[in-house]
Amino acid sequence: MPEADQSWSVRAALRSPRRLRIEVLGGLVVALALIPEAIAFSIIAGVDPRLGLFAAFTMAVTISFVGGRPAMISAATGAIALVIAPVVADHGVDYLIATVILGGVIQVLLGVAGIARLMRFIPRSVMVGFVDALAILIFLSQLPHLIDVPWQVYPLVAVGIALIVLLPRWTKVVPAPLVAIVLLTAAVVAGAIDVPTVGDEGALPESLPSLLVPNVPFTLETLQIIAPYALGMALVGILESLMTAKLVDDITDTHSNKTREAWGQGVANIVTGFFGGMGGCAMIGQTMINVKASGARTRISTFLAGVFLLGLVVGLGDVVAIMPMAALVAVMIMVSVGTFDWHSVKPSTLRRMPRSETAVMLATVVVTVATSNLAYGVIVGVLTATVLFARRVAHLTTVTRLDPAAPAAPAGAAGAAGAADGSEVPDGGSRTYRVDGELFFASSNDLVYQFDYAGDPQNVVIDLSNAHVWDASTVAALDAIRTKYAAKGKHLEVVGLNDDSAVRYELLAGNLGAGH
Repeated sequence: MPEADQSWSVRAALRSPRRLRIEVLGGLVVALALIPEAIAFSIIAGVDPRLGLFAAFTMAVTISFVGGRPAMISAATGAIALVIAPVVADHGVDYLIATVILGGVIQVLLGVAGIARLMRFIPRSVMVGFVDALAILIFLSQLPHLIDVPWQVYPLVAVGIALIVLLPRWTKVVPAPLVAIVLLTAAVVAGAIDVPTVGDEGALPESLPSLLVPNVPFTLETLQIIAPYALGMALVGILESLMTAKLVDDITDTHSNKTREAWGQGVANIVTGFFGGMGGCAMIGQTMINVKASGARTRISTFLAGVFLLGLVVGLGDVVAIMPMAALVAVMIMVSVGTFDWHSVKPSTLRRMPRSETAVMLATVVVTVATSNLAYGVIVGVLTATVLFARRVAHLTTVTRLDPAAPAAPAGAAGAAGAADGSEVPDGGSRTYRVDGELFFASSNDLVYQFDYAGDPQNVVIDLSNAHVWDASTVAALDAIRTKYAAKGKHLEVVGLNDDSAVRYELLAGNLGAGH
């Protein structure tokens, strides 16, 4: 359903007590889950936890107004933390803030330029691999909280998982993750159970974020320092955000404005930088909590997630600090289970799926998990899909000799010559070759080997009525064929070009130079 539908309308949600309750509780659950995540990502980036928490607040609140995907959560993320960590280590926090602001500006420019349209080139297998890898990363990120910890952590996590799984069977009035967090916190406090808490992850801020300008020289040297990191941050942030938006589109069977989401992420990062935050992008784990576990559907939940987070850490910091990490681990484990596409790894699915599709999915998963960077995995997945597609299409191109004196002999463009049968054709005669398929760099590179230059008559015709010329590589191959026939004193004519191919051929033929 479109965003204008009542279930997605902020105005309609404000008029519906049931919908409003879902949005408010969804925002609260997300806020609770964001706190330890933001602190952890701050540690990865090498900055004070306040920078991650402030980023979570400003990103969520800003994107709730300017973003293109309702109910999606943006905050400080691990992917951005990995990109900007070297800036902090080498140049300090002020350069980090300048990097975040510049990264936001770049995102706005890329968004306005239409980078979101590139999403159409991401195959389904890459999306499936992206989702599965994300689920694995969410689960792996919880393992440090389950290793070398008091034994009481394990039953607490088990109880939390049981509550999240079983409670929805009885009632969905209150999100099961919120119930699990509240009950486990109460049990730990009442029983004086000594287990790791949110407060152990890092200090919580005691004041509101304030507007600031980074204390860096406004010089070309500063730009040269921060520009590479800002560009990397911008690309990673947009890619992860657009992939998350597409995932939510699929889950909710709705369409969102990807262009608005792209430049909206930039605006959110600019605001975050001027408020001293570490920057961020869409968070799939928290988005899944909001959309799948809590059932939120509007911008209200995203806005309240940021507001609740700031209110909790500033106003109720002492209460938040005693929350057991076991409760949040249980929530995130169930998020990872719910995010993983189990159908994609069923033996029956793998048997039906073409090997190339499975290879693309595995490449995306392996690279993403190995690097802990979703952007790298998606890029490798798209490149793998492109190479395999080009290879597959290249083998669909055929060259057939049309010779009245002998039966037509088809030959694959991958190697067999379709005209060398040794038959003699009188001088001055003619021979025609028909080429079928899509001609581009992968299929046309072997085209030059498909003709009998010595045995063909004086006049040779290549009929491209059933083919399409896509690139300069194909024109260069046709030039090379013409040159080989000319060296034998023979004339080549290319016929049957469709309008698009003819324009490309006439523009480039004879003008590419030797070796091109």
